Amino acid sequence: MAQEIPTIWIVAVIAAVAVLAAAAAVLRHVVGLLVDRRTLRYQSDLLQKHCEEVQNMYRQTRGWRHDYHNHIQTMKAHLAMGNLKELEIYLNELEQDLTTVDTVIKTGNVMVDAILNSKLSVAASKGIAVEAKAVVPKELDTSLSEVDICLIIGNLMDNAIEACMRIRQEGERFIRVYMDILKGQLYIYVINAVGESPKKLGALYISARNADGHGFGLMRIDKVVDKYHGYLDRQHEEGVFATEIMLPL
Repeated sequence: MAQEIPTIWIVAVIAAVAVLAAAAAVLRHVVGLLVDRRTLRYQSDLLQKHCEEVQNMYRQTRGWRHDYHNHIQTMKAHLAMGNLKELEIYLNELEQDLTTVDTVIKTGNVMVDAILNSKLSVAASKGIAVEAKAVVPKELDTSLSEVDICLIIGNLMDNAIEACMRIRQEGERFIRVYMDILKGQLYIYVINAVGESPKKLGALYISARNADGHGFGLMRIDKVVDKYHGYLDRQHEEGVFATEIMLPL
């Protein structure tokens, strides 16, 4: 006859399992809190950075408007003296200067305008050729959060700018952005120049800022896309990197 296991041992095993389960639950809770805090800190830092970029863009615009009267007087002087060649040169320089501070595009959505134009302004100031075409509803009467859209755009542009700045030849740097509503979904496409092949960890691309992991910015994009059950695809070819995102409206 098999020897019966003492009741005390059964109770001990059950107690040990209960303790381990409780410890696992506490650990999950602690990890969750740490991730939430890191997420909040990241979002706070990102928002602060975006605000500074927008403020910088507006300061440049106000500065140009402040000089508007002087520009008019200078052009009038060239015209009065018949210096048409000098006037043409001055106008060309003025146009180039205005391009760097003027609103690049108007999507129709104020929040998206703010983040996208601030990032394009930063890129242009770093000698990166930028092209953008974007259409976004003024008001998104859906579950799609404008904050989440701005988070995606901000991270995509930061990654694109970072990649371009690792290219030594300024003339080879470029970023192209396309956003529109396609078949009831918000379509976001960003393509940029890259100087070297991006690193990957398995199927995941690794941020250059965090070579030992996936990169927190990339994870935030992935998380937002997953939140809305959207579509995300990253592609790399010689000299270019592209991200394609579709979010249901």
